[in-house]
Amino acid sequence: MVTSRAGRSTLGCLFMLLLLVTGVYFVFNLAEPHWRYYQFRDAMSQAARFADDLSDAEITRQLHAKADSLGLPPEAYSLRFNRTANTFIIWTEYSELVELPGFSRTFVFRPRVEQLR
Repeated sequence: MVTSRAGRSTLGCLFMLLLLVTGVYFVFNLAEPHWRYYQFRDAMSQAARFADDLSDAEITRQLHAKADSLGLPPEAYSLRFNRTANTFIIWTEYSELVELPGFSRTFVFRPRVEQLR
């Protein structure tokens, strides 16, 4: 006895696989700018920890190299510093545009690190 296969299970599996791949694509492209933000903020935090031993020019050079390696936009390079007797603060502001099919959004990031001395 031969049974006919309607093909529903194969199409259902392919459809679910398509939904999964589409979801991963959207999540990856939306999460990537946030991941770069966290990496840059971590580099800022590390630079702030060693602020007593480094000049502002050396910290700027290190953070520009990190921003370049992460592929951050040029506005991320405008770092600002505030040194007081008991704190050291680094901050900047930049935005990244994420364009996906049918969706476009600009994310504004404001990494700021304060280190107590």
